[in-house]
Amino acid sequence: MTDQRKTGDVMLSVDNIALSFGGVRALSDVSFDVREGEIRAIIGPNGAGKSSMLNVINGVYHPQQGNISFRGEVRRRMDPHRAAAQGIARTFQNIALFKGMTVLDNIMTGRNLKMRSSLLEQAIYIGRNRREEIAHRAKAEEIIDFLQIEHIRKTPVGRLPYGLQKRVELARALAAEPTLLLLDEPMAGMNVEEKQDMCRFILDVNDEFGTTIVLIEHDMGVVMDICDRIVVLDYGRKIGDGTPDEIRNNKAVIDAYLGVSH
Repeated sequence: MTDQRKTGDVMLSVDNIALSFGGVRALSDVSFDVREGEIRAIIGPNGAGKSSMLNVINGVYHPQQGNISFRGEVRRRMDPHRAAAQGIARTFQNIALFKGMTVLDNIMTGRNLKMRSSLLEQAIYIGRNRREEIAHRAKAEEIIDFLQIEHIRKTPVGRLPYGLQKRVELARALAAEPTLLLLDEPMAGMNVEEKQDMCRFILDVNDEFGTTIVLIEHDMGVVMDICDRIVVLDYGRKIGDGTPDEIRNNKAVIDAYLGVSH
C-alpha cells in the first residue's frame, strides 16, 4: 500500500531538538525529516516524547535547542497561530471540540483563518461577510460528505460516540486546508471497525488532498500498514528511523518498544 505512494522533497526538517521542563528532559537531540506527500509516524512507549514533538512542530512548546525548517524557512520557535497560517493543522490526544455546538459549527471554526471580512461586516452579515459565509459553509459541507458524517451534521458534538467525535475533529482540522496535518493518536479508544474507517479516511486525505501527514499511533498494525516511514522515540531520544520493514527489524526498537522479534 505505502510503497506505491510518491513522495517529494523535504517539507519539514527537525534538527537537534532538545526540550526540558524544569529538570525533566522531554526530548534530547532529536532530528528527522518529513517529505511532501508522505505519511510519517512517530511511535514509542508512553512518555517517550511523541506529543511533545508535535507540540514543538506547531509552536505550543518552544525548544531550548535546535531548529525546525518548514518549507525552507528555518526557525527556532513558532506560535500556534502562525503555524496554522502557514498550513499546519493539528488534532489532539484528548478531543478538543466545542461539545455544545453542532458538528457543522465545529467544522466551521476550522475556517477562521480563511475569513477576510471585518468585525463590522460579520456583525451585520452583509456584503463580503455574507459571500464568505456561503463559501465557507460549502467547504465545510464538502468535508462532511468526504468523511461521511452527513447524518450528524446538525447534532451537538457532545451527544456523539467517541469514534464519531474523533472523525469530527479530523474534519475541523481539514477545514483549514492544511499542507501538513499532525494527528495525535487519531485511533485511540476506537473499536476495530472505527479504526478501519479512520485508516481509510487518513489514506484518502493523503491521496485525494495531497496532504502530508505526521501521526502518533500505538497500534503497530495500523502504523506498519499505512505509513511510509517511522521515527521511534524512547525516553526523549530517537532510537530508530526508517521504513516499516526497517523498523520491524531494528533490534533497538524491538528491545525498547515492540518487545519481541516478529
